[in-house]
Amino acid sequence: MFRMIGSLLCAGAFAAVAAATSASAQDTSQAAQEVPEYVGSQACVSCHEDAAENWEMSHHAQAWRMPGPDMLVGAFEGEVFEHDGMQATFTTEGDARIVTVLEKDGIERRYTVHSVGGVTPLEHLILETGKGRMQSFDVVWDVEQKAWFHLYPDQDLPPQDAYHWSGAYKNWNARCAECHATGFEKNYDFRTKRYASTQVEIGVGCEACHGPGAAHLEIVQEGTTPPGRYAIALNDWGFSAEMGDPQKAMEQCAGCHSRREAFGEGNPLPGTAFAEAYNLAMLRPGLYHADGQILDEVYVYGSFKQSKMHDAGVTCANCHEPHSSALVAEGNAICTQCHSEAGNPDFPTLRLAEYDSVAHTKHAEDSEGGQCVSCHMMDQVYMGNDWRRDHNFRVPRPDVSARLNTPDACTRCHSDEDSDWAAAQVAAWFPQGRWRTPHYGDVLARGRGNSQAAAGELMALAQDASQADMVRATALWLLGPGANALDLAELGAFLEDPDPQVRVGALDALKERAAVASAPYLIKGLNDEVRAVRIAAARAIMGQPASRMPDSLRPYVGQAYQEFGAMVRNQLDFAEAHLQVAGYSMVAGNIPAAIASLREAVRINPQNVQAWQSLVRLSAQTEGRAAAARHLRRALRYNPEDQVLQQMADQL
Repeated sequence: MFRMIGSLLCAGAFAAVAAATSASAQDTSQAAQEVPEYVGSQACVSCHEDAAENWEMSHHAQAWRMPGPDMLVGAFEGEVFEHDGMQATFTTEGDARIVTVLEKDGIERRYTVHSVGGVTPLEHLILETGKGRMQSFDVVWDVEQKAWFHLYPDQDLPPQDAYHWSGAYKNWNARCAECHATGFEKNYDFRTKRYASTQVEIGVGCEACHGPGAAHLEIVQEGTTPPGRYAIALNDWGFSAEMGDPQKAMEQCAGCHSRREAFGEGNPLPGTAFAEAYNLAMLRPGLYHADGQILDEVYVYGSFKQSKMHDAGVTCANCHEPHSSALVAEGNAICTQCHSEAGNPDFPTLRLAEYDSVAHTKHAEDSEGGQCVSCHMMDQVYMGNDWRRDHNFRVPRPDVSARLNTPDACTRCHSDEDSDWAAAQVAAWFPQGRWRTPHYGDVLARGRGNSQAAAGELMALAQDASQADMVRATALWLLGPGANALDLAELGAFLEDPDPQVRVGALDALKERAAVASAPYLIKGLNDEVRAVRIAAARAIMGQPASRMPDSLRPYVGQAYQEFGAMVRNQLDFAEAHLQVAGYSMVAGNIPAAIASLREAVRINPQNVQAWQSLVRLSAQTEGRAAAARHLRRALRYNPEDQVLQQMADQL
């Protein structure tokens, strides 16, 4: 059974996957007839003039634009930009903007600018490269300085690199467009390797958040919508998204403002719960520092979910005007609308005190140090000149930074001092302050270093209801092999937690346990009401070798593959998806399918040495040394410095 089901999802039988994808597209088309149609943002303007005026100048409205006279001002006048052996020349021919690129391999090509992403502080060129592919060019326009600059000046990215601007990781269709458009559908055809992407409108329009507007227009124009006409639930105004519910509205924001894995192949219907459409990234290395501070570009939501403000019910709209996205107040006033002696009746648990004063900030009024954000929302630059603030709203903990070598708000300004100095200063200012309390960052750091040694601490952190759900979920996710030393019933109890991400974290821990014991919990997860939890359970079940599969779990294997397959067929242009499929194929004993999946993974990302190593080993076992040597030669052509590949070559 494992071999049969595995082959249906693996690259060895992608015709079956393509057929399933086609059938899914037909099902989606049928479902589309049962929901209101999109009508476009301009249909909203005449009745909602104030909201439309705010929106039209927002970063949302201008997130993706066709070239026009109001953008790229001062550019495409014959400028030449050179970087690391590459030369780009920007010219105008009639109404067309042309980029002529001489790559470092000596090949020159001309591209017409298809469109522009973003508005300020930078404008990002989107170039068409064939087969429906739109690619994000790495040379971008600085709006303020009116100059070109390279997003990754320190990287050596030859044209055959997956992170080169023409590679898989800079593909606009797959990696960017759904958060820059309304009603976007990727429409990738695995068989032809082509995209036929569509969208209702470029830019984040009214219906990107509220949902399709046809039913709303019916209500406005006719006074009602015929009962039973639409197969989905609509609110009183005919929209699929319930924006009047602050928490549901925030999840609508989170769909784009988060680092996550998408289950679909484009925009989910607005109003879809976050965990039905996405798997939120944990506080994992490479994305976050051990104490939860931002490291890579994580787009706010994962940071905000760590905060006490999130736990208190604060949402995006408490600080940002929903249509313009601008702050609702300037400077410290954005914070003192709640954090003051008067407080805010919407949040009765607030401690009433004066915060906007030298007594609290310990810095002069109107100074940089006197700004709330300087201490509680450190910023970091991404994409060369785009500063983003950490939305954890953390109390400065230079003592934690000293232990974990993480960013410290104090020494950001006092660069001639260190975190130990800052910790002593904070202790002197606030002798009863929060610096005296344990911080979850210490436990997560130990868990990252040795999950088995830290298993008890990670479990205690996950069980601490006073901690943010994001932190508790990450503690469970970090357990890994350490889960084997813990009480199985205590781990299983997390599947009753109200937060779906905690349940996902629990399943990540439970997959380390012998299936004969964990089977009841895996089955429970597979039948969870939330899709993110079901997919986590499916992965845990699919990772169980057939030889160790208990009889109680076998009837659920097909259900697990169906749950996983419904997601992975939307990710066939991602090397990561093929790596997962290869792994599950190996567990299922379907080695030819695993090899085919690995071949596709390295085709998409030839720099993935893990996939190359597995491909060489499996090929040697099943096809012989000559086949393995052919794969190894290609692997070394793309990754000449990899020591493991070099050692494999020596062995062959």
